[in-house]
Amino acid sequence: MAGRINEEDIALVRERARIDEVVGEYVTLRHAGGDSLKGLCPFHDEKTPSFQVTPSRGLFYCFGCGEGGDTISFVQKIDNLTFVEAVQRLADKVGVQLRIVDDGRPGLEPGLRMQILAANEAAAEFFQSQMSTDEGRIAREFVAGRGFSRDAAVQFGMGYAPRGGHVLRDHLMAKGFTPKVLIESGLVRSQGWDFFQGRVLWPIKDSGKSVLGFGARRVYDDDRLPAKYVNTPETPVYKKSHVLYGLDMARANIGKKSQAVIVEGYTDVMAAHLSGIDTAVAACGTAFGDDHARLIQRLMGNSGSLNGEVIFTFDGDAAGQKAALKVFRDDNQFSSQTYVAVEPTGLDPCDLLMQRGPEAVRELVARRVPLYRYVMENTVGQFDLDRADGRVAAIRAAAPLVTSIRDQSLVDGYLRELSQAVGADVDLVRREVSRVGRQRRCDPQLPAVTPAGPQQGSGIPWPDPADVSLSAERGFLKLALQHPGLFDEEWDQVEVEDLRHPAYQAVFEAVLAVPRGQERWTEKVGEATPDPQVKQLEVALLVEPVLREEPDRSYAEAYAARVRLLSITDDIANLKSRLQRTNPNQDRKLYDAMFSDLVTLEALRKSLIVAGGATSA
Repeated sequence: MAGRINEEDIALVRERARIDEVVGEYVTLRHAGGDSLKGLCPFHDEKTPSFQVTPSRGLFYCFGCGEGGDTISFVQKIDNLTFVEAVQRLADKVGVQLRIVDDGRPGLEPGLRMQILAANEAAAEFFQSQMSTDEGRIAREFVAGRGFSRDAAVQFGMGYAPRGGHVLRDHLMAKGFTPKVLIESGLVRSQGWDFFQGRVLWPIKDSGKSVLGFGARRVYDDDRLPAKYVNTPETPVYKKSHVLYGLDMARANIGKKSQAVIVEGYTDVMAAHLSGIDTAVAACGTAFGDDHARLIQRLMGNSGSLNGEVIFTFDGDAAGQKAALKVFRDDNQFSSQTYVAVEPTGLDPCDLLMQRGPEAVRELVARRVPLYRYVMENTVGQFDLDRADGRVAAIRAAAPLVTSIRDQSLVDGYLRELSQAVGADVDLVRREVSRVGRQRRCDPQLPAVTPAGPQQGSGIPWPDPADVSLSAERGFLKLALQHPGLFDEEWDQVEVEDLRHPAYQAVFEAVLAVPRGQERWTEKVGEATPDPQVKQLEVALLVEPVLREEPDRSYAEAYAARVRLLSITDDIANLKSRLQRTNPNQDRKLYDAMFSDLVTLEALRKSLIVAGGATSA
């Protein structure tokens, strides 16, 4: 149908789709005082939270990278959607029926991403239905053979892909999906064959429970594909380095408990959750990498503290040790303490559940040891500790592990552990560790890069929020945008020229352009702002907390007075300079007029000093 979405429906979506709930599906938010929430920004890598959400205003802003906007723009940016797609997704989420206004424009069809998600959802339902068919018996036998009940299979959305080459394709095309969408989604190969054939499947979902793709396991000995596990190929919605199986079930618990348990496979995730380990997730078709680490960090929301736990489960064999060493090298991605849970007999969580019950799975996680200790023991074990030179070599090999420990209160303890493990005097161990530490400190360091503010738009410079000389202007605009009713109709005599920074002037021009008292006044101010950079600044000012939790009329008057005072002080200085350059004998009339203006300005300045004393920067 031709047309556009009814504006009232868009406004209703904005009203019902709470930004803290929508953002909370991607970022763990914690209270930051007043009406503000904070978390780690999902748009750039950071370890200290600069991402702020203001639920009462429906806005977010990152003071690190400059991304900001409302609920709709967040969904657009986080999932790479068009405006229409974002509105449609949120409308489905909050139960708003969108009406289309027929205005002769091209029809509003869901974008490719939305169509792919819809196709994946339909495919997941189809695969699940195949579990109960005659052909699906082999899948049911697999489930039972791994110690899971039918209810467990249903709980985790397990399904079965028929061996026929076009069964899924024909089913989805009958539902109206085009061949292009099916190919782009990775469900059908370019030649027209179903991608998954004769395999048990698990749906891989994002934290919002949208199906992004599938993981599939071989169940037939004559399967034409040699790989035991096959995953959805890279698609516009499925990036294996950015997804984790089980995240839809574990996301909330990861944030609440500040804990994440990383297991190795789909059945391990199932076993962990069925055993009460409700923070378990697994990488899909790839090793656990940097992007996964950043995702976990955002969800934990530790914000640089050492209170959280990231627990990796590995087999006790050589491969497990190799995997632990890989994690250790990447450990700086975590602000949490990193642990390793190793089953000495080599059983994974699924085998543990099947052979020893859920208590054994919980015990595996409970027996976790710090990653440093695990790696240290394995490092030391590579040397002949019966020889003096072997002990020294072991100390030198393990020394970097000790120097890399973030929590310095633990260093002495690890020094003693290393001393005991090697069988050497603790003073010798301390000297070697100190020497390695000095060497590391002498290594050249890459310069730190501080994220700058947005640089798009007309080229208006971005004001530094920490600039004390502009604090009055920034405070005034925060109040004007967040609490416009505290000012009189003339904005307490503040004019655009009273603001000295061009970006702040542009914001105030937009404020003046929209009469107060209208519905959605703040949104209309944004609509009246043509420059995208200035619009981002408005979002930042709307999200940034006002220094006083409950500002009143006198507080607003004081800020307005301070802005005017700065401007008038500049005017006085300019007027004094002109007076000094004017000869009263040659131009008495001009001189007297300027002197009269100076007296008036000085009197106004004194009154503004008194008025401006009601607040502070």
